[in-house]
Amino acid sequence: MRWLIPVLAMAALLTGGCNSGPHRTAEVLAVAAAKLPLDPADRAWEEAPEFAAKLLPQDLVEPRLMKASTPEVLVRALVSGNEIAFRMEWADNTRNDLPGAGRFPDACAVQIPRKIEPDLPDPQMGIEGKSVEIAYWRSDWQATMNGRADDIHSLFPNASVDHYPFEAHSLAKGSGEQKEFATRYAPAEAVGNRRVGPRATPVEDLIAEGPGTLAPAGRTVSRGRGEFGKQGWSVVIVRPLPEGLTPKTRTAIAFAVWEGSQQESGARKMRTGWNTLSVREAR
Repeated sequence: MRWLIPVLAMAALLTGGCNSGPHRTAEVLAVAAAKLPLDPADRAWEEAPEFAAKLLPQDLVEPRLMKASTPEVLVRALVSGNEIAFRMEWADNTRNDLPGAGRFPDACAVQIPRKIEPDLPDPQMGIEGKSVEIAYWRSDWQATMNGRADDIHSLFPNASVDHYPFEAHSLAKGSGEQKEFATRYAPAEAVGNRRVGPRATPVEDLIAEGPGTLAPAGRTVSRGRGEFGKQGWSVVIVRPLPEGLTPKTRTAIAFAVWEGSQQESGARKMRTGWNTLSVREAR
């Protein structure tokens, strides 16, 4: 009995350690939830199993990424009504959320075929006639959503501005003339560049039918939120439930991560191939 008690205690510790980790699945399994939280730390995510999506460099089309960076992204999924939410977590030692020349923001994306059909499009952004839907989140957009002003003093704290012509006292603030002058100093915004300026959401909906065809969707309906912590990024993306996805059907899903400190941007990214996405019936 003297030796039996410590042995049982050790066994209990080992068993508890095995059960304390997250339940992992071989596919992305979305479970029913009363609501879809945007907060990555919400307790609702604990109900969803975790899928470890292995990442590999995008080395198939130019501009290629030849050096691997982020090894994997951990994914959990929840479904409610006609929406589905994904929480993506990956390790990152540096927070890159400043826009500007020579700066590369951290980012991630979720990709799903537009139609559920036996023959999948290529995981590299689809193929002609078989389009994919992409929900794309960026850290600099998130910083704007969190309240960082989109002005030169926020982006470059040591900058000194003597005078802007559109701020001249001779121009009435908010007048048409004043606004016209201001657009000359915001050319990207003036031509409708969707990558700059104030944001209403840190996520953008895109569509593609192969490399080089990426384009904005008709409108962005997805939403999201990202948080940076000691371990790296945790990002939630909520988008419409893929048409036809039910507990009796499955579809495919792919993920991508951009590491700003590694100068990853555009096609230079870490990505996955197709993984299975399924929905569990409500219990």
